[in-house]
Amino acid sequence: MGLRTQRAGRGDRDLVVSVMEAAFHHDPVSVWVFPEEAHRRAVHGAFLGVFVDAALAGGHIDIAEDDAAVALWLPVPAGAPEEEDPTPALMRRTADPDNERCELVGRLTGAVHPHDRAHAYLLMIGVSPERQGEGIGAELIGAELERCDREGLPSYLEASSARSRKLYERLGFRFLGRTVDLPDGPSMWPMWREPHAG
Repeated sequence: MGLRTQRAGRGDRDLVVSVMEAAFHHDPVSVWVFPEEAHRRAVHGAFLGVFVDAALAGGHIDIAEDDAAVALWLPVPAGAPEEEDPTPALMRRTADPDNERCELVGRLTGAVHPHDRAHAYLLMIGVSPERQGEGIGAELIGAELERCDREGLPSYLEASSARSRKLYERLGFRFLGRTVDLPDGPSMWPMWREPHAG
């Protein structure tokens, strides 16, 4: 792979949030959570910052060269969580307390997240709008998937658009068969990838 990457540190937080905000500003799920454009612009960064903080604290974030893309990964152990995930409530409290959709999207995706096997969770990937379509996202994900293959580790994600679902299918992910349907909104596709033998 020719793409150079670096691992994000705490000092890269604002950069990562900025790339994510630009990449997801018109994403179907973000538009559903924050339908009004001006309001989305005002609070979207705070909403996405919760994901960035989670990845910095418990996983890792890869940044592509030229800051063109970022990928947020979390390790997920086998076994159902013993406690309720506080992240959905934190998303709402941090970004937009009066907007129940901030919390609902996290609760609905959390309800279908598989826990029978340990895996790498691609929490989010964002590519700067002006660089989309160049293959940067696939290369950035591919670097981590190579590690998963070496270690025999499956991976998981939720595709938030039909376009991204096609990208993930090319990388070896398969749709698990049941969409997450946001009320009066778009669908998300939970996807799983078995490690590929070398």
